[in-house]
Amino acid sequence: MEASSRAVARRTGRRGLLGSLGALLVGAAALPLLPVARGADAPSKTPKNGNTDATQDPTRCEYWRHCAIDGYLCGCCGGSAGACPPGTTQSPITWVGTCHNPADGLDYVVSYNDCCGKSSCGRCLCNRNERDAPLYIPFRSNDYDWCTGSSAANIPYHCSTARVLAQAT
Repeated sequence: MEASSRAVARRTGRRGLLGSLGALLVGAAALPLLPVARGADAPSKTPKNGNTDATQDPTRCEYWRHCAIDGYLCGCCGGSAGACPPGTTQSPITWVGTCHNPADGLDYVVSYNDCCGKSSCGRCLCNRNERDAPLYIPFRSNDYDWCTGSSAANIPYHCSTARVLAQAT
């Protein structure tokens, strides 16, 4: 054992050992940044609420446009699924998702915009991460506070909208 330890010590230096250890630590820290395959996930089944289909109610988290939203729904905060409430402004930065509308069977590109300027609404929190991308792909990640991209500093987040941009092809 001593002979093999001395042989290894003769072939390697302290700097090489520290460099290898550092590379191992950096590699282990970067492991959570690897992309996660979400394409194979089965679509979630949405529950029905009485006679009202939750996938068609813009004040419900199960609404079809909210497939990749993260935040308070503007439909519950004085606005609508596609418009900010009065007294707030839409952030110029957005993230996008592709959502399936069960009513017509088509997929749509949806733009999610944060509405800024008032304190958090606090009603109808919805965090759906279908096809959400990691933080290092910002235009597909719903984990950012997009109000920080507004012109005035420290604009508070109020709620999030879900605007249909186009039919997905």
